[in-house]
Amino acid sequence: MSRSGACSAGAIGVPAYASGLDIGLTDDELAAVYQVYAQYGLRAAKIKGGLDIESDRRRLTLVRDVLTAAGHGARPGLMLDVNEAWTRKQAVRHVGELERTLDLTWIEEPVRRWDAEGLATVGRGIRASVATGENLTGLEQFRPLLAAGAVDIVQTAVVWGVTHFLRVSALAHAHDLPVSPIGATPVALLHAATSVPNHLASELQDLQPPLGLSLDLHVEDGTFVLGDSPGLGITIDEQAINAFRRPAYRAAEGPHIRPEHAGRRLLPVANRSSPTRSPR
Repeated sequence: MSRSGACSAGAIGVPAYASGLDIGLTDDELAAVYQVYAQYGLRAAKIKGGLDIESDRRRLTLVRDVLTAAGHGARPGLMLDVNEAWTRKQAVRHVGELERTLDLTWIEEPVRRWDAEGLATVGRGIRASVATGENLTGLEQFRPLLAAGAVDIVQTAVVWGVTHFLRVSALAHAHDLPVSPIGATPVALLHAATSVPNHLASELQDLQPPLGLSLDLHVEDGTFVLGDSPGLGITIDEQAINAFRRPAYRAAEGPHIRPEHAGRRLLPVANRSSPTRSPR
């Protein structure tokens, strides 16, 4: 996705926020990533965390300062994604402590995705909005959360498709709630987002498209700018994909996987969510 070039007449833009699987980055690496995002006009960011309060505070503050400087003092949006890592009490305590010094726009998946009562409890105990929904499928999974007032930002994942996104958006709109698509490059949902009245912002996880794909869009002034190619504007290079040597399979791991001992940790996790700070 290129930053260069002026928007063509009638080009359609979709608001974006910066994100990434950044929990393993050092402080300097994290700052460098968001400095690049800032050059593309991104002024809202979501980072991974949830295992250590002081690590989260330090890294959220670092990203805040990078985006504030790029925005000439304007306060950026800050979000934290913990991938269901907490119990209800842990969530309220962790976020409440962060909120002593930070203004969080939302906390994402603080407890289990289906825990309507728990999500509502967390929402009542903190100032930040509660975001969830990327791992839900049918509308029947969203209904109890909306009925309980358990979600403030309704999310959908790319994998469930355009029809699912439109259905969820309509349901959320009926409850006066915004929707926010999740995904590295949610191209199809970007096009669909232009047709719903309650779209808030779409996640941008990488400024480069996946291997073997070229996309008719670019990022400018914090916005996905959609091109006018037929369909979704995706061109597939099968030769590049077939030439890629896939690594050997290993069990799924990473910050997008719910920790094995989520909700059953007495002390912060050392040497996992808190990379060694690079010398300055």
